[in-house]
Amino acid sequence: MTIRVLLADDQALLRSAFKVLVNSEPDMEVVGEAADGAEALTLARSERPDVVLMDIRMPGTDGLAATRMITDDPGLSDVRIVMLTTFEVDEYVVQALRAGASGFLGKGAEPEELLGAIRIAHAGEALLSPAATKGLIASFLAQGGGAQAAGEGGGARSERLATLTAREREVLVLVGGGLSNDEIAERLDVSPLTVKTHVNRAMAKLGARDRAQLVVTAYESGLVRPRVE
Repeated sequence: MTIRVLLADDQALLRSAFKVLVNSEPDMEVVGEAADGAEALTLARSERPDVVLMDIRMPGTDGLAATRMITDDPGLSDVRIVMLTTFEVDEYVVQALRAGASGFLGKGAEPEELLGAIRIAHAGEALLSPAATKGLIASFLAQGGGAQAAGEGGGARSERLATLTAREREVLVLVGGGLSNDEIAERLDVSPLTVKTHVNRAMAKLGARDRAQLVVTAYESGLVRPRVE
């Protein structure tokens, strides 16, 4: 199965480099290029990509706004978005994760990291750049992001959390801690398939598109406490 990729970045040279890299893989193809968020939304609707590589900062409609519009579109529910950022720590990345992005990757990442990120996002099995993303969320929420978010739909979030079983809540905490399914399975002495089932059920109950949003929920709800080293 070929992974259909949409590139959204205002730098034509960078898009060209990404296109050559992606098209060099037998299981991937670039189906469109956008120079801003509005164009990315239009192409997402017409081309139905599996994964969008979205620059977070673009003129006009930026990557954050485009991510919200794509993830709010029921017809694009299967589209996964990987945010590209020049900075490893950027508060806008957390907003993008809240908006439905599957994760983020620095533009300085190695080619294999970028290709791996596309495959991971497409599979929906793991959060991209777990350690970096976890640290980013912890840092941002420690500066007040969590408190602000708690006032925005906090009651509805509490109601959804109450629908989780004790095991699903336990798994959510471990997902929020950055553990993979295999690591959680070892910690709980169950099979990875059982963990995947719990993760999928938690996602369904919480209305999360993927693991990235589970991590954000774990922090914003207070189930996982941010630590800034």
